[in-house]
Amino acid sequence: MEQMSVQLDFTELPDVHTCRGRGLSPRIRLGTLDPRVSSLAVIAIDPFEPGCSFVIWLAAGLAPAREIPPGIPAEPVVDFPVRVIQGTGDGGRIGWQPPCAAPEGPPHQVTIKVYGLDTVPPLEPGFNRNELVAAMRGHVVQFGSTIALVR
Repeated sequence: MEQMSVQLDFTELPDVHTCRGRGLSPRIRLGTLDPRVSSLAVIAIDPFEPGCSFVIWLAAGLAPAREIPPGIPAEPVVDFPVRVIQGTGDGGRIGWQPPCAAPEGPPHQVTIKVYGLDTVPPLEPGFNRNELVAAMRGHVVQFGSTIALVR
């Protein structure tokens, strides 16, 4: 499996991407994609939420591109600004679930993992993490991740 460069525009999530703001998904910039990549999948987690590794975003079926644009609507199937099928996170909602750290507590971190797949996984909208992981098994060509803090 090849390494993929995954970057955000910041090291700390601005309020626009958290529960204190509009709760929009962030822009994710990727490095060079392997020509075998047919689609992208995203798993974003907050490892500091109770229950450990709380899933805040599941996305699959993204066309291979060097950027996943910000502000993807929290709907099961989205056609604009990109085509994507979204899953249900651990909060029971579809789409980006904006993280929120308690003002008096320590900062949280969001880990965003991006997978370059040699297939488009056959997932139904609202899929869960286990279904996505099972659909990706044996199809990951590239992988990369990045971290942002939530205060």
